[in-house]
Amino acid sequence: MVYITGDTHRNFDAIEEFCNENETTKDDVIIILGDVGINYLGEMDDFRLKCSLVNLPITLFCIHGNHEIRPFNISSYELVERYGAMVYMEEDFPNLLFAKDGEIYEFDRKRCIAIGGAFSFNRDQLIPGIDWWDDEQPDEIIKAEVEERLEAEGWNVDIVLSHTGPAKYIPKELVEKRASGMIVDRSTEDWLDKIEDKLTYSEWYCGHWHIEEYFQKMRFMNVSDMGTIMELGEW
Repeated sequence: MVYITGDTHRNFDAIEEFCNENETTKDDVIIILGDVGINYLGEMDDFRLKCSLVNLPITLFCIHGNHEIRPFNISSYELVERYGAMVYMEEDFPNLLFAKDGEIYEFDRKRCIAIGGAFSFNRDQLIPGIDWWDDEQPDEIIKAEVEERLEAEGWNVDIVLSHTGPAKYIPKELVEKRASGMIVDRSTEDWLDKIEDKLTYSEWYCGHWHIEEYFQKMRFMNVSDMGTIMELGEW
């Protein structure tokens, strides 16, 4: 089975309870739509958490959020093939996988493209290099790789898995509330707008905004301990 949920922010109680109730195994997958929290506090704290999560009876497939170090900046990660494309994995934690932006994965015979990253609204309270990283959003290289892959696919996929979502679907009052007077960099959301305008797709899932909302084929998922854990494609 393949399941999906919103941000976890280092809290996996809901996922652990879900696994127990559904008798999952490591052959089952739960997609987390960013801000997972396992590459965040530093090597030792993160290591201890991963040592706990490796025992979960499920595989975590993680989209990159804005509150975590990118796996390619951590020496213990390597690229391996899973679900028909490349993922970042640490040898000691084979059930904790991070998607590579622009790769297309096959889940339940559906082609799913991963697009991570977003702007941190609380960056004025964070310390660069400790709990905030300046590559939190996709750079021009990542954007080009995503667009080149979609071009090769004829701008047609089944599912988009992203951290934030296209600007046109995000309620203005929610942006204003989260920003609290901060100048907001919407470059990722504006870029996703352009992607969405050209793309033929069936479903698009986002996290980041901590809301449970539907907009036609677009679904924003709340943090997992407050929102939904469901089968991919159930909606």
